[in-house]
Amino acid sequence: MITFKTEIRVRYADTDQMGIVYNGKYLEYFEVGRTELLRNFGLAYKTVEDEGYMLPLIETGLKFKKPAVYDDLLEVEAKVEKLISPTVHIEYKIFRKVDNELLTEGFTTHVFTRKSDNKPSRPPGFYIDKLKEHFEEK
Repeated sequence: MITFKTEIRVRYADTDQMGIVYNGKYLEYFEVGRTELLRNFGLAYKTVEDEGYMLPLIETGLKFKKPAVYDDLLEVEAKVEKLISPTVHIEYKIFRKVDNELLTEGFTTHVFTRKSDNKPSRPPGFYIDKLKEHFEEK
């Protein structure tokens, strides 16, 4: 399993007329968490693309528990539990840092596609090689 936590400060532009973070922004926060998770393990999106692959989103889900508001410092936790799978499934939790309260949780599911023909692909060797030491043999 791999996991990584990153911080985001809620910008005024992220909030709606009610003064809370607009629901669509949470997917952007998930993207920041996912990007930093992969970067931390040597798989920046640029690396994936340079190797000839893309990771399009094919499914997502969110559960809103409590609202975030302007200037909250948030912690986005991203986690991948399974390495060998036709998809990359990432779980997220977003906490307010000041009180460690869980605000939102959810997931995104991605599939590797080859840039050359845009067809789905198994996870490529470079991806498996970078991450295999972090997963227990089952």
